[in-house]
Amino acid sequence: MKTKSNIAGMILYIIVPLIIIAVIILRLNSNKEITKQKVYHYNKEQAITVQADTLRLENIIDGNIYTGNFEPERESKISAEVPGKINSVLVDLGSYVTRGQALIQLDNSLLKLQLQATEVQLEGLQDDVNRYTVLTQADAVQGVQLEKAALGLKAARVQKETLEEQISKTSIKAPFNGIVTAKLNDEGGFAAPGVPLLQITDIALLKFTVYVPENDLHRFHLNQQYDISADVYPDISLSGKVLMIGSKANAGNSFPVQFQVKNTKNLDIKSGMFGKVNIKGKEPLKGIIIPSSAIMEEGGKAQVYLIKSGKAVLQNIEVSKAIENKSVISAGLQPGDILVTNGFINLYDGANIAIENDH
Repeated sequence: MKTKSNIAGMILYIIVPLIIIAVIILRLNSNKEITKQKVYHYNKEQAITVQADTLRLENIIDGNIYTGNFEPERESKISAEVPGKINSVLVDLGSYVTRGQALIQLDNSLLKLQLQATEVQLEGLQDDVNRYTVLTQADAVQGVQLEKAALGLKAARVQKETLEEQISKTSIKAPFNGIVTAKLNDEGGFAAPGVPLLQITDIALLKFTVYVPENDLHRFHLNQQYDISADVYPDISLSGKVLMIGSKANAGNSFPVQFQVKNTKNLDIKSGMFGKVNIKGKEPLKGIIIPSSAIMEEGGKAQVYLIKSGKAVLQNIEVSKAIENKSVISAGLQPGDILVTNGFINLYDGANIAIENDH
């Protein structure tokens, strides 16, 4: 009996783990099938929606476009020449001012009182001079007294002119035409020499600066006019005269070229705006220009996707030059080809295509 019981126990000890392992294997296989059913299977026969453009010949700019930014011809921070309390600020931020226009008025009440006292003193000294002149002519007094009175009168006149000059400087005026671009103090504040109170910016004339590679410097000549445009106003035609061609390159081995540009009547071009100077060629050329974003690199070769008979076709191309975010194609494309410009996700050679738009 004891031997049979031991044998039965050993059998159970072997069978039970096998049963557990079998159950685990079945459960894993079941989970694998469920996972396969949940995984998305891409249907290669399904058409991929893309955006496309029908290629045509376009004008190619035979030259270069250089970008830069506009700066004011004149800009100055205005401060007081004499110290004093600010009684009033006569302009606001953004106000257009003309040369000689009063901007800030400082307190000058004490100076005016001193001027009144000096004028009273002048009257008395003038009377003394008149009186001593008569007495000297009659030999009633010595001539030295007349000389002292005359010198006192001259000193009082100088003091009066000094006070009048100081009073005039309490009215701070615009040194040139421009726009108030910074207001750095206000009524009740204190003005001191050298401490800025306002900033005036003149944008009637602008400076436009671009940085040019050394190989292109020969394109620019002093005092020559060039076509310039602002990025935000591409339809406004501007003309710039070369004022300066830099003699020292920056870290990128480019040289500054600065133009003087006359602003529009309404001062549309603002300081800090970006613009372009266009060096045009003698004869307009035509070619195929495509967005650079449509080009892919594969094994050192430039490729694009074309659409032919409703399918994507990978096409090798050659790029001759880049113009901003576009590329000029010298080989591989023809007018009338339909180029995929967007929608490259899941796209492959031979894929079925559905065109979302065709320009």
